[in-house]
Amino acid sequence: MSKGRVVVAMSGGVDSSVAALLLHEEGYDVIGVTMRLWTTQRDDVPPQNKQCCSVEDIEDARRVCQTIGVPHYIQNFEREFQEHVVDYFCREYEKGRTPHPCLACNDKIKFDFLLRRALFLDADFIATGHYARIKRDGAISRLMVGTDPDKDQSYVLYTITQNELSKLLLPVGEYSKKEIREIATKANLLVADKPDSQEICFIPSGNYREFIQQRT
Repeated sequence: MSKGRVVVAMSGGVDSSVAALLLHEEGYDVIGVTMRLWTTQRDDVPPQNKQCCSVEDIEDARRVCQTIGVPHYIQNFEREFQEHVVDYFCREYEKGRTPHPCLACNDKIKFDFLLRRALFLDADFIATGHYARIKRDGAISRLMVGTDPDKDQSYVLYTITQNELSKLLLPVGEYSKKEIREIATKANLLVADKPDSQEICFIPSGNYREFIQQRT
């Protein structure tokens, strides 16, 4: 019997891929969703720093879902990402403040727009590959640090509401990064050795000044 339907936000990386795998093995009805957030064409960007939502990333997510045996869909959130993440990023720098685009993306894109889309698909939960944990105590859900202190990402989830926490699953938070890669290798997931992204996903070149100047 299924433990419920869960939409897993899949970036094409190892963490979200293993999140989908673990939930599938636990008996959830898993749907993999890759969010189309940003598109750019830059020949001077090194291959390891290509933008988020690249064709390669989407294909990796699709192939992982095929390996696991779950459906995979692409959802377009480019307009929402532009408004709530990219425009916010530029405005904050113009005001002399340091923005946190990952926090904005989690707050609005993943745990607002994606959650609404998941509920439209009759999902009971959404899940991500964040290194954090959730402790349930009756009707109260508490956000906890991840088991791996070097990878803890609970700080980028602090804006999540109780309602959102009640619908969120964070399966990789119980593991270290090394263990996640080992699980991926054992399951023959093609992303087992895929490098982690290092730069802000919509500025793969790392040149913030040029990016902002082009938009002001």
